[in-house]
Amino acid sequence: MQFLGSILHTILFFAITGLYAVGVLLGCWIPYPARYGFPYSWAHVNLWLLKKLCRLDYRVQGLENVPPGTHVSMWKHSSTWETFAQAAIFPPQAWVIKQEIMWIPIVGWATHFMRPIAIDRGSGAAAVNRVLAQGKERLSSGLWVLIFPEGTRTVAGEVRKYGVSGALLASRVGCKIIPVAHDAGHYWPRRSWVKKPGTIQVVIGPPIEAAGRDPRAINEDVRQWIEAEMSKLAKSDAGVELESVTRQ
Repeated sequence: MQFLGSILHTILFFAITGLYAVGVLLGCWIPYPARYGFPYSWAHVNLWLLKKLCRLDYRVQGLENVPPGTHVSMWKHSSTWETFAQAAIFPPQAWVIKQEIMWIPIVGWATHFMRPIAIDRGSGAAAVNRVLAQGKERLSSGLWVLIFPEGTRTVAGEVRKYGVSGALLASRVGCKIIPVAHDAGHYWPRRSWVKKPGTIQVVIGPPIEAAGRDPRAINEDVRQWIEAEMSKLAKSDAGVELESVTRQ
């Protein structure tokens, strides 16, 4: 049943994503705050489908750590799950994405109207400057900025170098960084469409002050908090699996 549910969810995920993309294109004239209702609804529909078809739910800890105003959120990136779930959990955000996404017919065109910050990951300083310029504008217009600091999805347990653009943006603007750890990669691994049943744990960390600080020090604070929390989640997941095997 888990295998069949995963197949059905994958089919519906792509179909629903396409339908919502068409909706964004048809509703591109709607003022932006209302237009963000499309990704918000898209996220909730997919979370509901995961629960019903794959028995995969989620739980969020630390919502009290999301401060008023606009800030930078930095998420661990180990699954497809967080790419849409963030829209259901956080205030409206401008997503820092790779520019190739914008080239996808219909979906990429719709993404353009959600005001992302599209970068060429291989362009080095040019990509950082783009995040700084457009990130400052997005924050001032009332949007948060979402960054996956490792740049790409990682295998559960893997740690890659954290890019500095998010810390540099927060330092320049004087806003806070909200770190987010989760174990979605354990239940929905990178490059896999088969999902394990269970409950994804999302942990939102305390705001990290960035104003007037060295971006490298800020980045290290973010990395240490996220990876320490990831280690805790990994131990918890191992315990849950051991308990499940023992019961069988």
